[in-house]
Amino acid sequence: MGRVLLGVGVVEAGSIRTGRLDLLPLGVEHAAEMAGVLGDPALHAFIGGAPADPAALRERYERLVAGSPDPAVSWCNWVIRLRDEACLVGTVQATVTGPVHERVAEIAWVVGTPWQGRGIATEAARGLVAWLGRHEVRTVIAHIHPEHRASAAVATGAGLSATDVVHEGEIRWTGPAGG
Repeated sequence: MGRVLLGVGVVEAGSIRTGRLDLLPLGVEHAAEMAGVLGDPALHAFIGGAPADPAALRERYERLVAGSPDPAVSWCNWVIRLRDEACLVGTVQATVTGPVHERVAEIAWVVGTPWQGRGIATEAARGLVAWLGRHEVRTVIAHIHPEHRASAAVATGAGLSATDVVHEGEIRWTGPAGG
């Protein structure tokens, strides 16, 4: 589970509820189900790499749950649960940095192929951006491949706008937290 440093305290990344979704703090126990959700190689078309098997994903989740080794950086990770289908369908994440009143969160999302095209990523990203706004984050950033139209649509739906900044081949999108 991620922590967001707020002033002198720490807030645990708790559950976030949206119209159809529950964003649940990432747990190692999610690895087996998420390996199936994230198992389509097509999900890596823009980000590179290949799907992780359950054991590799479990190891990755163990590292994420342990948190950032840098006390000035908070890793907040959630799995997306579609309530009507009672199953996990993807993830959202935020890496939070910066001093109070200037906090920035770099966010990302992924929804498994069978659930794409249903507005799930947009709904989850909006819920995340709103949550970040309630936790003293001011600015949200996402990096999106210039040809990834679906992710650009999600960013737009979450209140972000494309900038002229290109980092490692991806366009930086920014917007205010709080949605």
